[in-house]
Amino acid sequence: MKLPGVFKAKKKDGTAYFRASFTYRSKHISLGSFSDPETAHEAYLQAIALTREALLTIDSYTHTSPLSFEKWVCILNFRDNGIYFSTPIYVRPRFFYYYLSPHERLIFDIDDLFFYSSHKIMRRKNHFFVADYGMQITITSRYGIKSYGVEGRDYRFRNGNNHDFRYENIEIFNTYHGVSKVTHRGKQRYKAQIHLKGNYTIGYYKTEAEAAIAYNKAVDILKRNGCRKNFLQNETEGILPSVYAKIYSELKLSPRILNYRAE
Repeated sequence: MKLPGVFKAKKKDGTAYFRASFTYRSKHISLGSFSDPETAHEAYLQAIALTREALLTIDSYTHTSPLSFEKWVCILNFRDNGIYFSTPIYVRPRFFYYYLSPHERLIFDIDDLFFYSSHKIMRRKNHFFVADYGMQITITSRYGIKSYGVEGRDYRFRNGNNHDFRYENIEIFNTYHGVSKVTHRGKQRYKAQIHLKGNYTIGYYKTEAEAAIAYNKAVDILKRNGCRKNFLQNETEGILPSVYAKIYSELKLSPRILNYRAE
C-alpha cells in the first residue's frame, strides 16, 4: 500500500530509498530522502502538522523528529511569513535569523535576506563562510573586514554577541592590510606591520592612511630587494594620486625593512 507523500526511488547502484514531499500554498516542497517508507511518511505528516498547528514553533523541534531541523525552520517561516526559502531562515520585521542548529543562530539585517536565502552558511572552527562563484567567502568580508581580521583587534561586536551580524552592531577598527591602532609612547598611533619570517614593524604613524601607504611602500621595497612573497597591497580610495605620491615619498620606514635582503 502506497503511503501518502512517499515516493520510491533508486540510487545508481539499484538500492531503493524513499523520498517525502508535500504541497503547501501551491508550492511543492521536498522533505528529504529516507531509508524506509514509514519514516518518510512520518516526515510528511510532521510537515503537515507544522503548517496547521500554530503552537508548533522552532523551539518545539526535537532530535526525534523525522524532519531535518533545516526543513523544520523553512516550513515554519513559510507558514508564518508567507515566503519559502531553501536555507534555514526565519524572518522578523527588521532582521532575520539564520539557524545553524536548534541552539545556535546568526542575526542579519533584512537587507541581506536575498543573499543568504540563496547561500548556505558553513563553518570552519570559529569562521563562518559561504560558497560563491566557486570561492569560499567569509561572512565578515561582506563588512569590509579582512580575511585575517581578529575580533577585538580589528573589529568588534558592539553588543558583545559575535553571532549578531547586523551592520549597526559591527565596528571596524582596522580597514587596511598590516595596520592596527595602538598606543605608542603614550600617544594614539597607527602601526604598520608586515609578515616575513615573523612580523616586522614598518613604523608608527599619525593617520591610518599614512600607515596604509607605508605598508605599500614597504612591499615595494621588499620586492626590489628580492622578496618574492605575494603581498596584498592596500587600496586607498579617496586619496588623490598627487597626495598619495607626496605621502609615499615623505614616509620614513624602519631600517629593518630598508635593509632587508631575501635569502
